[in-house]
Amino acid sequence: MPKGCRFRTRASGRRKVLKKKQREEEEAKSEAAISLQTSADERFSVDENPADSNVGIVNPPRGAVIQACTLTSGLIAALGILLRQVSHVAAEEGLPVVDCSEQVSFGFEIWHLGLIFGLILVISSSRFLLLKTWPDFRESSEAANQQVLTSLEPLDYLLVAFLPGVSEELLFRGALQPLFGMDLKSVLAVAALFGILHLGNGRKYSFAFWATFVGCIYGYATIASSSIVVPMAAHALNNLIGGISWRYSSQSFKALK
Repeated sequence: MPKGCRFRTRASGRRKVLKKKQREEEEAKSEAAISLQTSADERFSVDENPADSNVGIVNPPRGAVIQACTLTSGLIAALGILLRQVSHVAAEEGLPVVDCSEQVSFGFEIWHLGLIFGLILVISSSRFLLLKTWPDFRESSEAANQQVLTSLEPLDYLLVAFLPGVSEELLFRGALQPLFGMDLKSVLAVAALFGILHLGNGRKYSFAFWATFVGCIYGYATIASSSIVVPMAAHALNNLIGGISWRYSSQSFKALK
């Protein structure tokens, strides 16, 4: 082979090697740039979403909250009244069914006032301690309160405190508990169901545990008094105290307002 041809062949080979190295260097730079951009995007995403358990919670307008509360409470109360009435008719017909109206009445005695006050004291103080010592319960309570209470006016708190308190007790302690039996097993079973139904809408298992605990207390009070008025009043007033306390102490409420 002539010397010129050998020189051109070697030169061509060196150019190919150089081009290949240039391509590899460009690809490496490109991959590094993409990696840096991805890392920056991830940091930006984290900065935009701070570690706040209430991020993403939708606060419905005042009218929607009141409408939902009224409708839900009405349905719960209607179910409780229906069960009590059906059990009463069935018992009068001689069927082996407990008459809820006889087991748990709407009667009220003066000493019930002391029982109601004691329930409020125990439940409100327990809630306060749990909010201070149990972060998961605090986050669940904050999420639920922020979602429901943020858009309400002060007088609206009476509505959203008393309607659920009265209707839920009418169903759970005024109908289900006497049907299951006025004993410890019935108290625990109805309270557990009460707690499970309080899951969702930002409320975690810690909140369900709290609702179960509260349900047990209301259940015992129902057995002790044989009156549905006692748990109704205590439940509604505890709801009101909890709502007002949140409104005037919550940093998230102050920030949203």
